[in-house]
Amino acid sequence: MKFERKLIPGILIQRYKRFLADVKLDSGETVTAHCPNSGSMKTCKEPGWKVLLSQSDNPKRKLKYTWEMVHNEKCWIGINTHLANKLAVEAIYNGTIAELQGYESLRTEVKYGQNSRIDILLASGEKKCYVEVKNVTLVEDGFYKFPDAVTTRGQKHLRELQEMMRQGHRAVMLYVIQRNDGGIFKPAAEIDPVYSRSLQEAYANGVEILPCLANVSEDEIYLQKIIPFELE
Repeated sequence: MKFERKLIPGILIQRYKRFLADVKLDSGETVTAHCPNSGSMKTCKEPGWKVLLSQSDNPKRKLKYTWEMVHNEKCWIGINTHLANKLAVEAIYNGTIAELQGYESLRTEVKYGQNSRIDILLASGEKKCYVEVKNVTLVEDGFYKFPDAVTTRGQKHLRELQEMMRQGHRAVMLYVIQRNDGGIFKPAAEIDPVYSRSLQEAYANGVEILPCLANVSEDEIYLQKIIPFELE
């Protein structure tokens, strides 16, 4: 996924109220940008780090800037969680994720479970594969980890994927990792022990786990390969 317009560089002053970030642009101007990430953003929000913003010309938007990336002096980190599904769809279409090939159709945001929507539904006739996508931005002790905050919604998704398995379908947790300074993936048990146990249970019941590493640069983000995972 290439950005349509060149991203705007700046320095992070602070992230606050979850969805706001103050940034000093290279021009010297200080702006408030929308932060498209509802998590804690642990290891991704240090004041003084370089950031990149996108700009919208939509007059109806309250904030014309959106925070897209941050640099932790090791690599660029894509913090826009709304891009994860788009990156996943692109990687399925171009064949990057070999494990999700061979289906005749791909649909997004399809209703299923208890008042939920599956991120990606792959199908060939009666053969279906339910793919739940999660964005990963946390690295600790060399591990890529999810979640970075307690997620009851994530726990619900794991239960619903297991129900799809019981109905005879395939179910996959696809973790989109938008940074490249870690090793392997594992659940953040110290942050959300219930989610960690739920993921272990889901895996034991047949739900597949696919952590997919992205290449993140100033001009584009794309998924490049599946990496190993570890369950505690």
